[in-house]
Amino acid sequence: MNTGTAGKADPSGQPPDGTSAAARKREQQGWYFYDFACSVYSTSVLTVFLGPYLTSVAKAAADPDGFVHPLGIPVRAGSLFAYSVSASIVVAVILMPIVGAAADRTGRKKPLLAAAAYTGAAATAGMFFLDGHRYLLGAFLLIVANASISVSMVLYNAYLPQISEPEERDAVSSRGWAFGYTSGALVLVLNLILYTGHDSFGLAESDAVRICLASAGVWWGAFTLVPLRRLRDRRVKPDGEGAVGSGWKQLRATLRDMRRHPLTLSFLLAYLVYNDGIQTVISQASLYGSEELGLDQTTLIVAVLLVQILAVAGALGMGRLARTYGAKRTILGSLIVWTLILLSAYLLPADAPVFFFVLAAAIGLVLGGSQALSRSLFSHLVPRGKEAEYFSAYEMSDRGLSWLGPLVFGLAYQLTGSYRDAIISLVAFFALGAVLLARVPVRRAVEAAGNPVPERI
Repeated sequence: MNTGTAGKADPSGQPPDGTSAAARKREQQGWYFYDFACSVYSTSVLTVFLGPYLTSVAKAAADPDGFVHPLGIPVRAGSLFAYSVSASIVVAVILMPIVGAAADRTGRKKPLLAAAAYTGAAATAGMFFLDGHRYLLGAFLLIVANASISVSMVLYNAYLPQISEPEERDAVSSRGWAFGYTSGALVLVLNLILYTGHDSFGLAESDAVRICLASAGVWWGAFTLVPLRRLRDRRVKPDGEGAVGSGWKQLRATLRDMRRHPLTLSFLLAYLVYNDGIQTVISQASLYGSEELGLDQTTLIVAVLLVQILAVAGALGMGRLARTYGAKRTILGSLIVWTLILLSAYLLPADAPVFFFVLAAAIGLVLGGSQALSRSLFSHLVPRGKEAEYFSAYEMSDRGLSWLGPLVFGLAYQLTGSYRDAIISLVAFFALGAVLLARVPVRRAVEAAGNPVPERI
């Protein structure tokens, strides 16, 4: 999201307020912990438990034809989760410029981060009450929590130029990413113990799932206290313009400026398309595994743990490939692998957990690298001195515009009643994204942005 002028690094990239190294380190350590806090939602809730569980609640409330009727609209019960994810991202798109502008004009990112984080954490904790036929409650809480985490990540990322100098920024960013994967894996292990041993704890299976969902909200809220204690606001003088108007005005200005750099805009469009496919695969994989392949929750948890662990190794491995073959070619290669993953998932036999684990391993090996290399490649295409506003548009592409994939997935299931048809429909995102990326002359794009061209890119 746009960070405007509030706390924005100067053209040399130096933090603007002369923060001491010790003070920066303290803020960085606090900053890492927000990823540690909120990543549990992404792994335990969105990726593992909520899709299959909300679908089961919706099916329990469905009519004899398998449809529920929110607001009188007939929706196939199996599409409800995908539609809710898509709706949450539309809400986030509306809120991101407004919240970003409020942070810009006041310099008070921390209260806004707290509001977004605790709204999301409360909604997630409220999923404990998702039982019986309460599918509308589940859809509402999902929309609130998912929109909240997207908005909070905009504010979280906006701190990076303020708490790190240019030469340490990659390392600081990577450590935050590592903290998130660590917490996600740790809590999934605890979830696995609770879920598989629910009988010994005197719990029904549904009770164990609801506790896993709610505990993610408690974890999110508890560890958010660390960044809220250590991060500090850089106050600015308000310019008198309302947050809503200024947020959309700045976004429009950034997009107009991008028209002067059409090659950068072309890359951003390609990224928007293939990243939409990546995000949809991640959010719908557990639903596909449970509903189409008949896999139990334990298998799904172990598969996601495998993804978490291998994502780090995959990112490092793809980074080495990029040094040899260039980032663009490596990303294109990863998009081919993503396509093969979807084709394999379409053909995967039911009740075959070993094959599902193989697919999970393949996803882990390309997931971290696809996203890390995309971010680093985009950084070369940003005109000097416009890093904050261009990465605002990138953040919108990364989190705010990934609604079409879940919508396509949900519509495909709505029309066909087959999750296999729904999963194969996502191939279009990787194929089109690869074509658009292949057409971007990245060396010329780097030169057009006024940046030095790396030997390999």
